[in-house]
Amino acid sequence: MSQLKMYYDKEVVPTLMATFKYKNIMEVPKLKKIVLNMGLGEAIQNIKLLDSAVEELKVISGQQPVVTRAKKSIAAFKLRTGMPIGCMVTLRRIRMWDFFYKLVNIALPRVRDFRGISSKAFDGRGNYSLGIKEHIIFPEIDYDKIDRIKGLNVSVVTTAQSDEEGKELLKLLGMPFRN
Repeated sequence: MSQLKMYYDKEVVPTLMATFKYKNIMEVPKLKKIVLNMGLGEAIQNIKLLDSAVEELKVISGQQPVVTRAKKSIAAFKLRTGMPIGCMVTLRRIRMWDFFYKLVNIALPRVRDFRGISSKAFDGRGNYSLGIKEHIIFPEIDYDKIDRIKGLNVSVVTTAQSDEEGKELLKLLGMPFRN
């Protein structure tokens, strides 16, 4: 079992039960999944860019990413239906807990001029989305072997019913929110 999962079970659950006055332990919000997404519009011209993005996302997540394809044709962007334009991976269970620990304690503090993340990126249902401009903040990425710096979207999906519950859960798990 992951260290963060054990911390969640022993420390976070009792704190949340006391804070929000839950009657049943099954009401306590928990992490459901984490989705990592790399959208690469430039992959239309350069398909090798997509191959390197898949490899880098595989190294970051520890899981094989899925190549996402265009749903619609857009003539202005020279895009046709079915063309590969990005990659994504969904993390659950032990990999999700390990990635969340790595994101909060290792990757985010490596961001230049880091003062915390915004607390306004909740969707109304307790889920949090975070955009990372440089994927090189992850320690697995070898800086010398990358051709371009790519962005990355991280969506943390929780079972929380409101943004307040989701924010409190993530704060107790160590997410560094800006004051």
